[in-house]
Amino acid sequence: MITINHVTKTFGKEKTAVRDAVWTVPDGKITGFIGPNGAGKTTSLKMITGVLKPDSGNILINGTDIVKEPLKAKKQFGFVSDTPDNFLRLKGIEYLNFMADAYEVPTEERSAFISTYSKRFGIEQSLGDKILSYSHGMRQKIMVMGALIHNPSVWILDEPMTGLDPQASHELKLMMKEHAASGKSVLFSTHVLEVAEKLCDNIVIIRKGEIKFLGTLEELKSRFAQDTSLENIFLELTGDGKDN
Repeated sequence: MITINHVTKTFGKEKTAVRDAVWTVPDGKITGFIGPNGAGKTTSLKMITGVLKPDSGNILINGTDIVKEPLKAKKQFGFVSDTPDNFLRLKGIEYLNFMADAYEVPTEERSAFISTYSKRFGIEQSLGDKILSYSHGMRQKIMVMGALIHNPSVWILDEPMTGLDPQASHELKLMMKEHAASGKSVLFSTHVLEVAEKLCDNIVIIRKGEIKFLGTLEELKSRFAQDTSLENIFLELTGDGKDN
């Protein structure tokens, strides 16, 4: 579970990226984080994962404060950023073992994970190649595997479907559903409303740093006319989508 308690983050004197945010990512659910460009999604995720410190409020990962106990909190989650161009000089298998070492994953456990998930993603034949030689989609797959190799209870993914082929995207969605079904939590940001509609149990909508909605899709749709599309609901809640 992730708990965001009255979190605010400002940059300089004029730019408030996140304003008094209060929301949760419950166990056993997939929570979609939605908002136009510049709405505060990336800043929020950076605070949740400990990259940035909030100016006020606190963020708990399974009850552990990410600022006060960062190492303990960070062991609780796996994070997939929106940029997979990392550790390019390492071979795929070297990167996975590096991540497994960082999280102290036993040899037998990591081997089983690598075998299973590399086959699910169709990259088992490429683990001996440098990540530099991978396509964007393959880099995304290896970064997903690196973030999940320690079987964290909380998954945090920033636009995880970007660059994935249809089969890999399908597999990742299945993994997310399996993770939530096991009683753990998934938070992912997306701008693809169709994905959110089909995959999410809960959604959080943010605009100009303010949380505009938190709840289920059914609860959201109940606020509007029956024939209103999710796209029109989103546009009405977020304005023209031209936040800066």
